[in-house]
Amino acid sequence: MGCCSGRCTLAFICGMQLISILERQIFDFLGYQWAPILTNFVHIITVILGLFGTVQFRPRYYAVWLVLWVTWNIFIICFYLEVGDLSKDTDLIMTFNISMHRSWWMENGPGCKVTPVTPPPSWAPEDHRYISIAGCALEYQYVEVAHSSVQIVLALAGFIYACYVVKLISEEEDSFDFIGGFDSYGYQGPQKTSHLQLQPMYM
Repeated sequence: MGCCSGRCTLAFICGMQLISILERQIFDFLGYQWAPILTNFVHIITVILGLFGTVQFRPRYYAVWLVLWVTWNIFIICFYLEVGDLSKDTDLIMTFNISMHRSWWMENGPGCKVTPVTPPPSWAPEDHRYISIAGCALEYQYVEVAHSSVQIVLALAGFIYACYVVKLISEEEDSFDFIGGFDSYGYQGPQKTSHLQLQPMYM
């Protein structure tokens, strides 16, 4: 009963992870954030495999990936909060230096007003527009931090329940003797007894 309850809870957490990461993936695509896009894709595949692993009593690899996923999201939080030498304006980390795009929330955050700047500065690329952003009710870096925080909470919950399910499965496997079944002394089939009495024949 406990194993079934743990598996159902873990499957629910996997479903919540899929919904939240698909939402995040959409906005990362809109912002051309290639590093998060690739990492999100790996996470989506792993969560799907983890969901099937939960059904088939094998969520171990899913639990291992969640540790890496938490580490990545902690890095994202540190990146947008500019912890240490990290800078959210670095193009190499999020876009692989392919483009000058930033988070989609930078221009489309709640209350943000985008104003084109003319004429653009001389250093601005010709195929990019130079804009001014003001009036944001919530800065884009805090939106990204909130997204990563949600992922960390879900990942920690998934990790705890994955370990719980693995523990229950291991206990069930240990209590089952693959040679003798559930009987630790071995299975003994029913013995046939004969009710016929042999009588000597006299010629």
